Amino acid sequence: MTDAKLNPKSVDGTDEHGAERSRPEKASTVEAAPPPAIEPSPELTPEEAEQARKRYLLKRFWISARHFWSRGGDRLAWPCSIGLLVMICMNVGFQYGINRWNRGIFDAIERHDAATVYYLSAVFVPLVLGSVALVTAQVYVRMMIQRRWRSWLTSAVIARWLANGRYYQLNLIGGDHKNPEARISEDLRIATEAPVDFIAGVISAFLAASTFIVVLWTIGGALELPVAGATITIPGFLVVTAVLYAVITSTVIAIIGRHFVQVSEVKNQVEAELRYTLTRVRENGESIALLGGEEEERSDLDKTFSNVLRQWALLARQHMRTTFVSHGSMLIAPVVPLLLCAPKFLAGGMTLGEVMQAASAFAIVQHAFGWLVDNYPRLADWNACARRIASLMTSLDGLERAEQNDALRRIKHSQIQGNAILNLNDLSVSLDDGTAVVKETHVEIAPGERVLVAGESGSGKSTLVRAIAGLWPWGHGSVDFHADRRLFMLPQRPYIPSGTLRRAVAYPRAADSWTPEEITAALTKVGLDYLNEKIEEVAPWDQILSGGEKQRLAFARLLLHHPDIIVLDEATSALDEKSQDRMMEMLIEEMPTVTIISVAHRAELEAFHSRKITLERREGGAKLVSDIDLGPRKGRRNLILRVLDSRRSALP
Repeated sequence: MTDAKLNPKSVDGTDEHGAERSRPEKASTVEAAPPPAIEPSPELTPEEAEQARKRYLLKRFWISARHFWSRGGDRLAWPCSIGLLVMICMNVGFQYGINRWNRGIFDAIERHDAATVYYLSAVFVPLVLGSVALVTAQVYVRMMIQRRWRSWLTSAVIARWLANGRYYQLNLIGGDHKNPEARISEDLRIATEAPVDFIAGVISAFLAASTFIVVLWTIGGALELPVAGATITIPGFLVVTAVLYAVITSTVIAIIGRHFVQVSEVKNQVEAELRYTLTRVRENGESIALLGGEEEERSDLDKTFSNVLRQWALLARQHMRTTFVSHGSMLIAPVVPLLLCAPKFLAGGMTLGEVMQAASAFAIVQHAFGWLVDNYPRLADWNACARRIASLMTSLDGLERAEQNDALRRIKHSQIQGNAILNLNDLSVSLDDGTAVVKETHVEIAPGERVLVAGESGSGKSTLVRAIAGLWPWGHGSVDFHADRRLFMLPQRPYIPSGTLRRAVAYPRAADSWTPEEITAALTKVGLDYLNEKIEEVAPWDQILSGGEKQRLAFARLLLHHPDIIVLDEATSALDEKSQDRMMEMLIEEMPTVTIISVAHRAELEAFHSRKITLERREGGAKLVSDIDLGPRKGRRNLILRVLDSRRSALP
């Protein structure tokens, strides 16, 4: 979770990530509203329901992906697509030209016609150069479409993922959306690259098959076979053979590779789980090292990696079967037309050039018909990746649909009425399944108040402050702010972005939003002055800084951003009591008019607050049981310390 959650109407015009709000708004025009959810019929068997789910996921992927070619999509989508189609057609023309060249050169060799051989040798050079140039340009345009499509769709998905805290809310709801980072980076890449290759391949195969079937029919003619004293005539025997050959190989590959999609999908899932497990170890390296948990982590990694190896073994078997068919087909295909044409050639019914032209045309037709054989493994991989990214889209659809549906119970955020800076009106907080966490809370907070939210663990304090910050959407009632006030939230574990220390302090604004002098002044006030010389240093600060230093750095952010409302969620838990006192005293001294809402367990923090509300956990949701005025009291902090010291000294 981020350190800050700014009011959507904040005056600086940025969201919680420091990005201009216009970016997600622009990307969100890809779809005016999420498509309706389709629930499987209860009459379906589990297997049928799963198949229906997979079909819907592919449909869901195309609902978003096809908008790349719409009016709101990429401006070069159609020009590049049309250009690619034209080049594919021209390339088939060059193939036909080279096929005709084969006939001419071999006929000239058979006739010992030297002049024609020399002429055709000279013609061959521009044919090859033209074909090579065309294929090279075709590759460039095809990859341009893939790159721009991936960029466009990735931007759209990331915009929806980051909007309204959905990246955080996905962790709180059920669904098939684990490891969204892998889905967006790897699965979406394959999901946008493969269809362009498939469509280009299908068009090329169709045009090539159509063109060279005519060539085979024209050259081969009819084959007459004497059978039992009679003659059987097979018209277009080369075409019939090519079609039968392709049907047999395609049928065989479809049968032996029928589990390819499922195996590939599971393989991608376990690969993502391995990456997630490794990332978790890296992110929590300090805790694992301090606890000596290497053996347990190794055991977990071994188990996860064993699943990867198991799925790779299953995938290898599928590849072996399909390779057996495809490689065998590749070796046999060039020989078949020669054997079929040999009787007519020996009988004088075909020239050598016609035989070679037929062999070349047969190979092209066979390659076109065998497109499925060659691409079935990749098609299976695309199915798996498209479904994974569609699963993430579906989960985002659910969150977006809930935001737009007034019938669903969600916490509202509106402008405040009256003199208060923050109102909680009949606020109830629940889980996404409707289970109540906090019930019917009524609180009015005046400007400059410092409110401490207390209660036993599990009473919903942190959930309540997340609802106030706008991160937790489920429940009912409303959280009301003044339109021109900004809210800043400090969680227990501050987020430290990669890059320079200056960027970490300025986050979520850009690093150059403040001068180096302003950054160092803020660090000095929170007791991190020894880091002033390192603010431009790029280092893994998330790993270098201790928990207490991270929390001090978060307070430095407060001094720079100077918000109107601060929400502290155990924001001083990693500090000792004296450091905690200094941070709170500094905060109140530097921003005496700021409104503070704190969640904490330490009784010492009462001295820095003017009001205390207490939540009590009850069946059916926590309830606000007390709201007392602490009030400024002279020497209150020293009195608390003396009482605590006396209690500690009385212990045996």
